[in-house]
Amino acid sequence: MAIKMDGKALAEKMRREIREETARLSRRPTLAVILVGEDPASQVYVRNKEKDCVECGILSQGYRLPEETSEAQLLELIGVLNDNDLVDGILVQLPLPKHISEQKIIHAIRPDKDVDAFHPFNVGKIVTGEAGFLPCTPAGIMELLKEYQIEIAGKECVVVGRSNIVGKPMALLLLREHGTVTICHSKTAQLTDQTRRADILVSAVGKVGTITGEMVKDGAVVIDVAMNRNAEGKLCGDCLYDEVAAKASYITPVPGGVGPMTRLILMKNTLTAAQAHLDKEKKPQERFAP
Repeated sequence: MAIKMDGKALAEKMRREIREETARLSRRPTLAVILVGEDPASQVYVRNKEKDCVECGILSQGYRLPEETSEAQLLELIGVLNDNDLVDGILVQLPLPKHISEQKIIHAIRPDKDVDAFHPFNVGKIVTGEAGFLPCTPAGIMELLKEYQIEIAGKECVVVGRSNIVGKPMALLLLREHGTVTICHSKTAQLTDQTRRADILVSAVGKVGTITGEMVKDGAVVIDVAMNRNAEGKLCGDCLYDEVAAKASYITPVPGGVGPMTRLILMKNTLTAAQAHLDKEKKPQERFAP
């Protein structure tokens, strides 16, 4: 039976470390969180992030905007926050209402305040392996693999899902650690043939039952990113948990696996942003790029 990878416990350990670091700074880091509309899931996510801020010693500025907020109004608010030297990170909760372009909003956030690491400038740094913000869910997974001393170099790594938020950056981070990476998606033929090769299997599809026991190699490490509800309304991931856990060596539960780590990487990125901004204040002649 697989060992459960306890993201909740690791997140608590990171929370203490971040709180100690924020206490050493000359001012508290500040994260601006913008929520447009009344999506129930987004409201829960935002409340959890604000709670994390309090527990990590980070100031949270919340902006609740009505569903009918125009794209221009949202861009204007982002511009104000970009220019506010006391704001270290800006997070716009996705998804946005359909009349607002997510791409325009992501591009509008100043890269040094883009703690979600969605801006093309920060994505480019991930591709080239430069230091910078890492996207929260993939970085959280890497922390879990490190905590459980799971070797990546030379291993067959299969990522199911190709989103800009999880799938693509996850593949890049595994590649950075010398894994041999395959990305699968809805058009992949013979998905089971691909997943059964994986020493490390990451599923980020968002569909109950995507990964069954027969799709998993004996002894594989299985990372289930998804947060779904089954027919009974119970929270679950992409994996049929009992089937997969019977074959895997390690597995992330849902909930309590990847989710807590995603939120703590956001806190870590906000701390990193604040440290960089405070360093820049000592060297005012330098400018942020781009």
